[in-house]
Amino acid sequence: MGEMSEVEDKRALEETRLIHSKKIMCPSNDAQLTKILQSIRTTKTSAVINYGASWCRVCSEILPVFSQLSNEFQKLSFIYTDIDECPETTQNIRYTPTFHFYSGGEKVDEMLGTGEERLRDRLWLHS
Repeated sequence: MGEMSEVEDKRALEETRLIHSKKIMCPSNDAQLTKILQSIRTTKTSAVINYGASWCRVCSEILPVFSQLSNEFQKLSFIYTDIDECPETTQNIRYTPTFHFYSGGEKVDEMLGTGEERLRDRLWLHS
């Protein structure tokens, strides 16, 4: 059982490296996420926030796709937030992954779950 969690820990570390190597912002605490959300509102930035968790298998599966799409949709800001690192700010997130889409500084859409084509369609719609 200890080996399994070690393997999962290594996978989570690799995913974190993948995210940090791209143009994705990754707040590591509530203050950072709050600052990003305020910036989206005041600058009227178009953005997508992926709310996930390190223990969520489905979240781990969509991360490489999210990272790839961040390079394709350059007009959008991409943010990945681990709900366990930002518990106060993400307390209303009830399902992982959840994607919030912002346009003109306002939240305009939400997508629960995954699906590369679903996500790509939503990104196209909001970019």
